[in-house]
Amino acid sequence: MNREPDIQEIRRTAERLRPHIHRTPVLTCSWLDGLCGAELHFKCENFQKAGAFKIRGALNAVLSLTDDEAARGVVTHSSGNFGAALALAARIRGIRATVVMPSNSTRIKVDAVTGYGAQVELCEPTLQAREAGAERVLVETGGTLLHPYDDYRIIAGQGTAALELCLDCPDLDIVIAPVGGGGLLGGTAIATRALLPAARVLAGEPAAADDAYRSLQAGELIPQTGTMTIADGLRTSLGARNFPIIHRLVDRIILMSESAIVEAMRLIWERMKIVVEPSAAVTLAAILTEPELFAGRRVGLIISGGNVDLAALPFTDRDEGRAR
Repeated sequence: MNREPDIQEIRRTAERLRPHIHRTPVLTCSWLDGLCGAELHFKCENFQKAGAFKIRGALNAVLSLTDDEAARGVVTHSSGNFGAALALAARIRGIRATVVMPSNSTRIKVDAVTGYGAQVELCEPTLQAREAGAERVLVETGGTLLHPYDDYRIIAGQGTAALELCLDCPDLDIVIAPVGGGGLLGGTAIATRALLPAARVLAGEPAAADDAYRSLQAGELIPQTGTMTIADGLRTSLGARNFPIIHRLVDRIILMSESAIVEAMRLIWERMKIVVEPSAAVTLAAILTEPELFAGRRVGLIISGGNVDLAALPFTDRDEGRAR
């Protein structure tokens, strides 16, 4: 696929994926509504196969391969969620997958990738090392590179989450998604603009990894330099194919502190009784950071995933074994 997906392509992708993935629920929480002064609708991709929205794009890309391409296997680089999704997608199609992962990836995410049958190659925790590692594996295996987010097939797949949200909640005033590489946000923006043209499309991004925010401010793609955020799924640089879509269709990116991400994650665990990872909590963190933008509005939040290391929860006192 060599062009930006439109809503028709996202609809076709949804039909292609339907037999293989979950139609995840949209949950609400009256306590959080009261806290935020808004009506919140949480699209819970933490209940998706492989624990995150990533299976949507990964499987769309894998199912789009020719038989010859598929026979040579697939390769990607990932901090975890896309790697697990690609491993599962490859298993569904019955092909080989290799995932280059940074050495600081959480153990639960490495185990998920190997558990789905893919081979893991560890590298230094930089984008350059990830790309170099993937290139080496491509030379060795002759496989097909599937980029975690900078691929129109991936964007179309990720857009199916927002497609479902907009169909389930057709009266939303705002739809907000996390932004890292931009595949989810790009797909969300395309689907939302087509189905809910009056709704605003917003994004949440950690201030400690704010390349998407800086790129929109500058009107040009600016590489990621800060990667210290707890939201490990958002440490990647915004993709070249995603940037024009986001620049054209996204109204605003909201930055938040690390403490706001942790607090939002804790509130979701405590009040909604569901497991979410830090990257998934940035949408609620954005609302808590700038509540005046959302007051009195009906808001759809993409909860991107739930793959978290339970031994390293950021709001838990491990010495006493209780929440702070």
